[in-house]
Amino acid sequence: MASTKLMETKDGKRYFQICVSRGYGKSPYKKRWYWPDGWSKRTAERELAKVAAEFERSCAAGEIKNRAEQKEIEAAAAAERAKLKTFKEYALGVYMASKEQSFSENARSSYMMFLEKHIFPAFGDMLLVEINTAMINKYLLDFQKQGYKQATVTKLYNIMNGVFTMAFMDDSIPINPMLKANKPKASKDEQAQAKDESEKALTVEQLQYVLSCVDQEELKWRTFIYLLADTGIRRGEACGLQWQDIDFSAGLVQIRRNLQYTPAVGVYETTPKNGKSRTVDLGADILALLRQLRAAQAETCFSKWVFSQQGTAEPMHPQSPTRYFTKFGKKYGVENFHPHLLRHTSASIAITNGADVVSTSARLGHSDTSVTLKMYAHANQESIRRAGQTVRDALKNA
Repeated sequence: MASTKLMETKDGKRYFQICVSRGYGKSPYKKRWYWPDGWSKRTAERELAKVAAEFERSCAAGEIKNRAEQKEIEAAAAAERAKLKTFKEYALGVYMASKEQSFSENARSSYMMFLEKHIFPAFGDMLLVEINTAMINKYLLDFQKQGYKQATVTKLYNIMNGVFTMAFMDDSIPINPMLKANKPKASKDEQAQAKDESEKALTVEQLQYVLSCVDQEELKWRTFIYLLADTGIRRGEACGLQWQDIDFSAGLVQIRRNLQYTPAVGVYETTPKNGKSRTVDLGADILALLRQLRAAQAETCFSKWVFSQQGTAEPMHPQSPTRYFTKFGKKYGVENFHPHLLRHTSASIAITNGADVVSTSARLGHSDTSVTLKMYAHANQESIRRAGQTVRDALKNA
C-alpha cells in the first residue's frame, strides 16, 4: 500500500510525498502531490487518497518508472537516436564509402553529382526513417514534370534505391521505402524518340561521305575517325591506345585501357568499360594511317600514346574528340556527329551485312550479347529481311 508523508519545500510550499514499495533493497517509487492553496486538511487528505491509489495502481501496472529506471530509458533512447542518420550522413559515410572499391572514378563522380545537385537538397537533412514511399514517388514525379528525361530520373531512382536497400539490409531502417516506389517510365514522346535514336546510324553511303570529308582534315583526326569507323571502339579506348598495343604485322590492336575525365580528378586511366581487354582486327587503310601518324609524331615529340596532344608526349584529352566531332559535323553537314555515332555505325553495318551478333558483341566489348541485340535491333531486323529476300530470290531463280 502507498505511504504518504506531508513535507514542505524551502519556500514553504506544502506537498505530500507518496511512496510505493518496490520490494526489499530497492528504492521505492515516489511522487509529489502539492496541497492546493485554500484547501482544508480534510479535503486535501481525501484527494490525496485518490491520487495515492491511482499512483499505486500505475506502479503495479508498470506504468511508472523510478529515477534510475527513467535514466536507463532515456539513455537507451539517446543511444537509439545516435544510431539514426540523416540521408546525407548515411549516403556519404556508409553507402558511398562502401562503393569506393567497386566504383570507377567516373561512376563515383556521377553519383556524387546526382547526390549533391539533386537528392541532398530534397532529402539530405531528413532522417532515413522519416522518408517514406509517398515522399519518394512525389519527388521523382515532380522531377520528371520539370522536363528531365527518363534516364536522369531513373538514375536518381537507382541511387536512392541503392542507399535505402543498404540501410535496410544493415538494419539502419526497419522498412525499405523503395520497395513500393514507382520506377520512372518514359513518356510517349520519349519512347518515340528513343526508338528513333536506336535506329540512328550512318548508312554505308553516309559513312563513305564522312570518310571522304575527313581525308581533307589533319592526319591525327583522319586516323582517329577511320579507327573508330573501322573498329567501333569507344572514344576513351581510342584515347587510351599506346603504340605497344598495335601489332602492325598481324593487323591487330589490343584494347587494354580507357581514358576518362572528371573535374575532381582530371584525366585518369582505367580499364575498358566491361573490365576486360580485347583484341580487334584492323583494316589495311587504318594500318597505313597509323604508320603515317607514328612517323609524323616522331618528327616532333614522340609519345607512347597513339593520339597525343599537339607537340607533347601527353595523351589526347578524352573530351577533345567530342568537341572536334561537333565542329566537323557543322563544317560538313553531318547531323549529330559524335564519336559514338561511328561505333554505332560500325556495328550496324557489320550486322546488316551478315556478321553474327556474338562476334559483333565481342568486338564492341559488350559484357553480353543482349546489350548488342537491344542496341542494334534495327540492324538485326534488316538482316532478317535480307535473309527472307534471299529465299524469295532463290525461289524465283529456281
